[in-house]
Amino acid sequence: MTLSAGTTKEEEAKEVAADMEPLIPGLPDEVVEQCLLHLPFPYQALARSVSPAWNRALSSPVFLRAKAELSAARSLPYLFVFAFHPTSLRLQWQALDPRTRRWFVLPPMPLPACGAAPLCPPAFACAALPHRGEIYVLGGMRSDTETPLRTLVTYRAATNSWSAAAPMPTPRSFFAAGAIGGRIFAAGGGDGGISAVECYDPAADRWLPAAGMRYGMARYDAAVLGRQMYVTEGWRWPFYTSPRAWVYDVDRDAWDEMSEGMREGWTGASAVVGDRLLIVTDYGDGRVKAYDAGNDAWRGVEGGGVPPSLKRPYAVSGADGKIYVVGMGLEVGVGTVAAGEKEGEKERLRVEWEVVKGPPAFADLVPCYSQVLYA
Repeated sequence: MTLSAGTTKEEEAKEVAADMEPLIPGLPDEVVEQCLLHLPFPYQALARSVSPAWNRALSSPVFLRAKAELSAARSLPYLFVFAFHPTSLRLQWQALDPRTRRWFVLPPMPLPACGAAPLCPPAFACAALPHRGEIYVLGGMRSDTETPLRTLVTYRAATNSWSAAAPMPTPRSFFAAGAIGGRIFAAGGGDGGISAVECYDPAADRWLPAAGMRYGMARYDAAVLGRQMYVTEGWRWPFYTSPRAWVYDVDRDAWDEMSEGMREGWTGASAVVGDRLLIVTDYGDGRVKAYDAGNDAWRGVEGGGVPPSLKRPYAVSGADGKIYVVGMGLEVGVGTVAAGEKEGEKERLRVEWEVVKGPPAFADLVPCYSQVLYA
């Protein structure tokens, strides 16, 4: 313990007593620390407020290393949601524990130095390394000047904290981002005038160039499946021409044109569940479709569309055999996806829905992005 030069004897005695304070009277600290290691996210952040002794124990490098090792084997899924208030454009991150259905507010995300200028929430792009408990928020746009941003900020569930990272070489808004092999890729953006693609290495905190797209695209939707990132511009008014869409292969560092059936049937927000690419259609009753690569076609998933209590816009994600659809007010539809009997060579999928009601305090929030993290 280091004491400042002006410390009085009384203050010194208090600091010494605090250092000697047991975590739980009557139990060895080693036993308590083992219990705290199994405290699930995000209760550790709450536990730091119990006492100075608990705060020191939960913040120590030794404890954080042990927690990281344990989390790699025993982490649990949480649904993280990026949302905003439509009038004030105030940004919020929330995390839902699907087991207890309890929501937790994340610390405020550090924002670019734009003064008092509001930011356009849908202009950001997000990517995640789910099993590392990390979310990356990239780019964005000032609402007043429509100026794209280079910002990159990272959230780590292990510490329940945000940190700034190396900014992107190219300012971007309304672009695609995805994680492949532990690296983050940023592609396209703006009104479709950016064809450059860049790759971020979190370990080195640096950006490197990747193979550029043949022409720039603005993002409609994007997904990562295996070692490939799929980016589509979606159908555009007046619908005279087929959507433009490309597929990036990280092993070849090359872009290929997306197959006709995939790009023309991609009409909603996507989620990857296991090895299946699903979309929730952005029209009608929000039916779920699954992509059939063998026939280059989208097949309807049985079980009905998104529950009608969920109002658009949707933020969609998937993990562990489930698809999560977040609607207005952060009402969440949790769909369990299962394979049924085959029709010849065709796989039949079915989804069964349940709804997690959003708290009244979230009634005005609009979702932008959702992601399952293991924490």
